[in-house]
Amino acid sequence: GYDLDGRRIYKPLRTRDELDQFLDKMDDPDYWRTVRDRMTGHSVRLTGEQVALVQRLQRGQFGDVSFNPYEPAVDFFSGDLMIHPVTNRPADKRSFIPSLVEKEKVSRMVHAIKMGWIQPRRPRDHSPSFYDLWAQEDPNAVLGRHKMHVPAPKLALPGHSESYNPPPEYLPSEEECLAWEQQEPEERKLSFLPRRFPSLRAVPAYGRFIQERFERCLDLYLCPRQRKMRVNVDPEDLIPKLPRPRDLQPFPTCQALVYRGHNSLVRCLSVSPDGQWLASGSDDGSVRLWEVATARCMRTVPVGGVVKSVAWNPHPTVCLVAVAVEDTVLLLNPALGDRLVVGSTDQLLSAFTPPLDPASQPAHWLEASQEERQDGLRLRIHHGKPVTQVTWHGRGDYLAAVLATPGHTQVLIHQLSRRRSQSPFRRSHGQVQRVAFHPTRPFLLVASQRCVRLYHLLRQELTKKLMPNCKWVSSLAVHPAGDNIICGSYDSKLVWFDMDLSTKPYRVLRHHKKALRAVAFHPRYPLFASGSDDGSVIVCHGMVYNDLLQNPLLVPVKVLKGHGLTRDLGVLDVAFHPTQPWVFSSGADGTLRLF
Repeated sequence: GYDLDGRRIYKPLRTRDELDQFLDKMDDPDYWRTVRDRMTGHSVRLTGEQVALVQRLQRGQFGDVSFNPYEPAVDFFSGDLMIHPVTNRPADKRSFIPSLVEKEKVSRMVHAIKMGWIQPRRPRDHSPSFYDLWAQEDPNAVLGRHKMHVPAPKLALPGHSESYNPPPEYLPSEEECLAWEQQEPEERKLSFLPRRFPSLRAVPAYGRFIQERFERCLDLYLCPRQRKMRVNVDPEDLIPKLPRPRDLQPFPTCQALVYRGHNSLVRCLSVSPDGQWLASGSDDGSVRLWEVATARCMRTVPVGGVVKSVAWNPHPTVCLVAVAVEDTVLLLNPALGDRLVVGSTDQLLSAFTPPLDPASQPAHWLEASQEERQDGLRLRIHHGKPVTQVTWHGRGDYLAAVLATPGHTQVLIHQLSRRRSQSPFRRSHGQVQRVAFHPTRPFLLVASQRCVRLYHLLRQELTKKLMPNCKWVSSLAVHPAGDNIICGSYDSKLVWFDMDLSTKPYRVLRHHKKALRAVAFHPRYPLFASGSDDGSVIVCHGMVYNDLLQNPLLVPVKVLKGHGLTRDLGVLDVAFHPTQPWVFSSGADGTLRLF
């Protein structure tokens, strides 16, 4: 639009994303009274009077404070009987003349009745509309038209035993009467004992009359009204027809390379976005960087503690690796690959200007010393509690960390460009095991021991709660399309969720014999893998169709073995190559393997 002087009003550029708005919502105390002007695009802070006006309108009151809605009313008409009427207008002439419009309507209706277009209403039949269910058994009756109709069960005709004066051979002896009394009511051939009476007048009332009438009613209304044919089904036909694994290629089939060099458990691994480099963390206190194609160790970075998690930044123009060591998250620049990317990453980190009045944060950001920078370390993020997992957002600027501490500060979100940290939750819902960012939408998935919660970061609300029906969730992975997730548990279950379908599992796979440690989706191919303490990696084909009416196709295609068991631990982490149908695994035997 244009302002009062005739100059054009330009809308400002949208340089703030949704996560920036979320951080401002948590930091700015006046965020609740800030609104966005749709005409100019600027943020306007409401004054106290404007806020009071909005609150009055929300309560259904008048906007003007000085307006009194309960002023005394003025009676325009008096309640006293007056001589002169209020209006003395004479009646119109048309009130005495028959209406021509009504005459035309009546003539049309008379013509329609003569032509038969309008039929008079038929009188209602008030007789009851029911029929005898069992009386009409002829083929032309209502029930006779059913092809598989079953007629009413008929009562058995009375025989000589029911007679009041039966022949002598039908009268039981004393031994037969004693045997009849000792039998169960269901085992007796007759429900009564035949007796002889001199005349019909001497026959007493029948003691089981009411019971037999009740049983007759049960036979009538419990009898099936239609005969159902039994279907002979072959049990083999009930098994779903799955495609052959050879038709689902490509997928990993054999072991290609072994990465040796660690001296203890290799707990975690991560692949670079271009698929050329591999990072691994071990209990020997080091992070090793490997070349994928040759299995050569390019660099070893000592970190001085057990490495719980390693995550390579997914953005292709940022060369950073996040490492979780004890209570610290280390940000390393491995200096591998394109030098321009390595240099631009250092420039991005050095361009940060600390604010004059820094706000209190749940984590402390520290610059690395000159000696540490030679080893590739750039930043340290101290949390004060042990860190169990780190994961990046798809854009590469945000990073989530899971802390092994009770309370609402188990999950922290860090922003790399501003070096800010936030705790998004106000209360705890159990011990958090894993977190993951949604690949396309502003959602955060938080997996606790018994459930998986889906939070909307912008609305600050719980969107969905998934119940995996497992004793202890150990791992979590999100499909690249974002509508399906898989969870691994320590009770050897792999649970597939279709979030558009239900909050309950779509499929539960029990292929492993021991606890699952890690699950992963392939970013391009319809593949997912799971690693377990039994030393095997099972690769499955998981096709998700664009048609919402078609369910996902889950087919196990390969069991990969190669890791040895150490201290009853097998495969600790799995990850797919970003472009090739390859899977990496790290084990308790101190090796990494490429299948």
